[in-house]
Amino acid sequence: MVTDHSQKNDVSVAVATEAEMVNDPERNMSRWLHSTRKTLPALIVLLPLFLLLHSWNISALWAAIACVLLFVLAVLLTAFSAPKPVAEVARTGKREGPLSRLSGEILADFLPDPLVLFDADGTILYINYAAREAFPPLARDTSLYLCFRSPEMHALIQGISADGQARSTDYLERLPLERWYRASVMTFETAKGEADCFILIFRDQTELRRIDRMRSDFIANASHELRTPLASLRGFIETLQGPARDDAGARERFLGIMQAQADRMSRLIDDLLSLSRLEMKAAIPLKERVDVGQIVSHVVETLAPMASGVGVTIEWAKPDHPVWLPGDKDELIQVFQNLIENACKYGQAGKCVVVTLDEQGAENSQADGLRGFSVSIQDFGPGIPAEHLPRLTERFYRVDVDSSRAHKGTGLGLAIVKHILTRHRGRLTVRSQLGEGSVFTVVFAGS
Repeated sequence: MVTDHSQKNDVSVAVATEAEMVNDPERNMSRWLHSTRKTLPALIVLLPLFLLLHSWNISALWAAIACVLLFVLAVLLTAFSAPKPVAEVARTGKREGPLSRLSGEILADFLPDPLVLFDADGTILYINYAAREAFPPLARDTSLYLCFRSPEMHALIQGISADGQARSTDYLERLPLERWYRASVMTFETAKGEADCFILIFRDQTELRRIDRMRSDFIANASHELRTPLASLRGFIETLQGPARDDAGARERFLGIMQAQADRMSRLIDDLLSLSRLEMKAAIPLKERVDVGQIVSHVVETLAPMASGVGVTIEWAKPDHPVWLPGDKDELIQVFQNLIENACKYGQAGKCVVVTLDEQGAENSQADGLRGFSVSIQDFGPGIPAEHLPRLTERFYRVDVDSSRAHKGTGLGLAIVKHILTRHRGRLTVRSQLGEGSVFTVVFAGS
């Protein structure tokens, strides 16, 4: 039993499958015809060679002997130059030449998923490289039951050992990091169709679960954000239809609140549509060249009245030369509009918002001469606590929910900024000091 296992460790599953067909008469006939086709040209050449030798006054006997020797030499050269049959590789686990290292273990080590071979007692016969990295306690000749203590894994191993039926289960590995796996087990059969050992494969589901959780959270948050103004609208409508039907003052006041709630829903839907469009355009290459200095100037001019209304001034020195970037003009306008508008809203009244463009490094060696650069937006507001900084670009994340809603925020602005910058090969960095303000910096790599 152990011998069979060691042989299977030395050859791949594909090689073992080919070995089962060694005694197939049809395959043997096919190989004989293949060899005959290789030696047929030598037979065709021998007849003219025989006539040529005979014309040189060489006896027919010696000419025939020479031709036979040449034919035998051709056959031997063909046999030695041909690759070893798959059956031989399956039997010996060896192959000459540069492919000699392609044994079963080496092939299994290239698999990205952890793989374990074990016998009916749960003893580990082989583990590949991915399994050793993912589960350090695994080792040959140790028991799977000791390495995996969860009831789900024990049931999986015991089930396949009892009836040989393939099955799967979800498995959570908590150390050194929490990761979810889909563990699948199946029977590994010998050439005679007997259950020789079992294969356990782990497929990492951590990222898929994270994405599913983000999708669920997003739907829940979006539903909540839409439900709140919708409930407010329904309440005011019922009031206007009932007690306040003939109250002109209440009707005017309620209509203003209803308009604000409708605007809030409209902004939220617009931001959701923006995120959806950005995700669909993520793989579309950027072919247009835009002047970032001109874009920032346009945004500053557009937001100047709003900034003046909250008692903030925007300081911006436009560069005296174009600063080119491959990008989408409308998307970049949205980036700087979100960041500068946030700085004006959450900055301190009577202070300023400083927008700075800093060109970094020399021109690229490429013909377009694009540069790496950054654009910083600094405010002098209350600042952001350090524990909130890593989560600022999450969808619907707010440092202060009441303040955000008072400033007509949807909680999606910085998430949109992050998506746009990712598409433009840029990144957003945030520095903040409580009581002194915050600096949001957009860094572009240039070309």
